[in-house]
Amino acid sequence: MAIIASEMRRGMAIMFQGEPCRVLDFHHHTPGNLRALVQAKLRKLRSGIQFEHRFRATDTVDVADLETHELDFMYRSGSTYHFMNAENYDQLEVEEEDLGANAKWMSEGMRVVAEFFEGRPIGITLPSAVTFEVVETAPVMKTATKTSSNKSAKLNNGITVMVPEFIQTGERIRVNPETGAYVDRAKS
Repeated sequence: MAIIASEMRRGMAIMFQGEPCRVLDFHHHTPGNLRALVQAKLRKLRSGIQFEHRFRATDTVDVADLETHELDFMYRSGSTYHFMNAENYDQLEVEEEDLGANAKWMSEGMRVVAEFFEGRPIGITLPSAVTFEVVETAPVMKTATKTSSNKSAKLNNGITVMVPEFIQTGERIRVNPETGAYVDRAKS
């Protein structure tokens, strides 16, 4: 499906020079009595490279034909991550480099949303908060309150995050995978 460049919106997936790209930002400009143009910030979905391109407002742009599927993460074997499609139970393998920064947040049983282009996964979206166990942190201070300072805590996936002083070793916490910030204690 083709649209004109002035109809592009943030978050839309388009084809640019034969490669699927995500529109990160765009600005529609009409400088004086000149032709209108659209300045777009794009990210290539396969490689993650960000770039900017200027389209004439009347240029036609193809919308990328992406499929989305829910996948359950099963296990990791070396640098290969094994997933199962929650809809049809097909199993697929994704290399660690294809997952990028999301790889360190994967835990067994996690459900993610994956985008597919031409039958291959090109990106995943993690949940807004993931649950991990604290395996190492400083002891709890008796005067610790919710608004006091933070301390570092090592999680069972090997990542160190900052947590409030009242968090103890062995507790399960929720972390935002986009920012790596502590969200709250996990409910049982």
